Amino acid sequence: MTRIDELQPILTISMAAELAGMHPQTLRQYDRLGLVQPSRTAGQSRRYCLRDVAKLREVQRLSNEGLSLEGIRRVLDLEDAVVSLKARVRELETALADALLAQPGRRVFAAGTEGEVETIRAGTRLRRRTDVVIWRPNK
Repeated sequence: MTRIDELQPILTISMAAELAGMHPQTLRQYDRLGLVQPSRTAGQSRRYCLRDVAKLREVQRLSNEGLSLEGIRRVLDLEDAVVSLKARVRELETALADALLAQPGRRVFAAGTEGEVETIRAGTRLRRRTDVVIWRPNK
């Protein structure tokens, strides 16, 4: 089964309007106001993706709750900013973890077979035990 890419702009304005439960003219107005901005074809026709349809439904929900279009635009902008900031925090956390691991003299830990934890110097390898243990279940 193939999955549809939710970011692929494949829906015409009439298809997106039907999926969102709106009139195509409403989608044009939202585009002019910058609430939901679809992709454009070479001939300047609007093409919506599934994520745009989800955003249209969110606009409709917020409108039904009494928010003005300007208020909705601000909410959507803030939600986009939160998503971007969360992604940036993940990038910075990864970079920090990589930097900490690359520091000389960092502490390295090893766990033994009995669960004990030993601190070892960076670059040092522990000798592994080569004992053979046979396990027999209790009968």
